[in-house]
Amino acid sequence: MKILVCGGSGFIGSTFIQNFLKNNPESDISNLDNLSIGSNQENLKNLQNNSHYKFMHNDIRNEAVILDLIKNYDVIVNFAAESHVDRSIANPKPFVETNILGTYSLLEAVRKYDKFFVHVSTDEVYGDAKDQESFNELSQINPSNPYSATKAAADHLVASYRRTYGIKCITTRCSNNFGPMQFPEKLIPKTIIRTIKNLKIPIYGDGQQIRSWIYVHDHTDAIQSLILKGKPGDVYNITSYEEISNKTIVEKILDIMDISHEMIEFVPDRPGHDKRYSIDSSKLEKQIDWKPKHDFDDALQETVNWYLKNKDWWVPLVDDRVLHPQPWTLDWLK
Repeated sequence: MKILVCGGSGFIGSTFIQNFLKNNPESDISNLDNLSIGSNQENLKNLQNNSHYKFMHNDIRNEAVILDLIKNYDVIVNFAAESHVDRSIANPKPFVETNILGTYSLLEAVRKYDKFFVHVSTDEVYGDAKDQESFNELSQINPSNPYSATKAAADHLVASYRRTYGIKCITTRCSNNFGPMQFPEKLIPKTIIRTIKNLKIPIYGDGQQIRSWIYVHDHTDAIQSLILKGKPGDVYNITSYEEISNKTIVEKILDIMDISHEMIEFVPDRPGHDKRYSIDSSKLEKQIDWKPKHDFDDALQETVNWYLKNKDWWVPLVDDRVLHPQPWTLDWLK
């Protein structure tokens, strides 16, 4: 099998590549990445001499390049996206360009060459779950911020190409990922790194915003299974049902690192902040017999240990702007 992974140098994409080649050593994977914020070539450094892996520095918005590439592959998996909500609030334009126009570029090539397309989306497209039951794949899409709105638009594009042109595609919507090699501006690595640096840990509002979490290896395992067993045209939610408040996540990390909760600092909430994300992945579990394998607390412990042992990985990525308590307020993001 020949797979083109778009955005494979980022956190989830690189984990997918590592795990897929480990489980399918005879497959060939090409990684197309523009190396924007969140991408890191160090994530796949160990594969540089692997004859089954190839890196290409380019952009999914480059329609001519994409059109020429896709004809050579069996499966296209799109992880490429601008994904940080805070950045989308400060400057939505890159999110519109990459998440919508980039997806359009891929879809045009997919329909021309009749390839199988896996579109990796997010549970945030459903919007705020508040006190209602978990969202399933038929729930109404109701995004709350520029990031999730552009991902929702991409989801609609994929669905329209399925109905209009009959492309073979799958859309996945996953809950919050965590694990090694996640870019330091995200909540869990940011908390770990600020604690290491003896800095206060910022929490938006009252910290009671609830997110459903999944260890990144469980997410990529689900995508691997869907490539082999998923039903073309379907949407699949992916979660491990670990609904935890932001405040509790930070407290758990501080407990692992044996640091007082007094290091927590509550800061003004960001605009349009959803209170709860919650999805149901029973469809995925029934159709392809998938279940998450990792216990949340054990995986969180492993993640903390990884950042403690791999300072050489994250130190070059960290500056005051990345670790800022409220990055959406920074002029440099605009």
